[in-house]
Amino acid sequence: MQNKPTKRIATVTLVVDDYDRALAFYCGKLGFACEADIGLGGGKRWVVVSPGNGAGLLLALAEGEMQRVAIGHQTGGRVAFFLETDDFARDHAAFIAAGVTFREDPRHEPYGTVAVFEDLYGNLWDLIERKL
Repeated sequence: MQNKPTKRIATVTLVVDDYDRALAFYCGKLGFACEADIGLGGGKRWVVVSPGNGAGLLLALAEGEMQRVAIGHQTGGRVAFFLETDDFARDHAAFIAAGVTFREDPRHEPYGTVAVFEDLYGNLWDLIERKL
């Protein structure tokens, strides 16, 4: 049997209006780690945050009107990101205490416990604890 190459999505771009404001939300409120913050010159930075599982968000400063209007609407109003946790109740309570806005009360689905929250731009996220 032939070994298949291993592939994974490592980083996803999220267009933001301000690096520091985005860092304050993702690191300060959601508890993500800042994996990289490297100046590129001309006010641009390579900023990557991660919840600690190897996947990251590249926080990309919007350039031009088309990118500015896409902030918060990158998936047309659908849930864009799925943040898995090993303890839904702990993280839900911590996010509420940090001022994160949830769009619904937690619900129990066949696949796990989930609630939709929004980031500082209005992008929708699922906080989810999957059933094993």
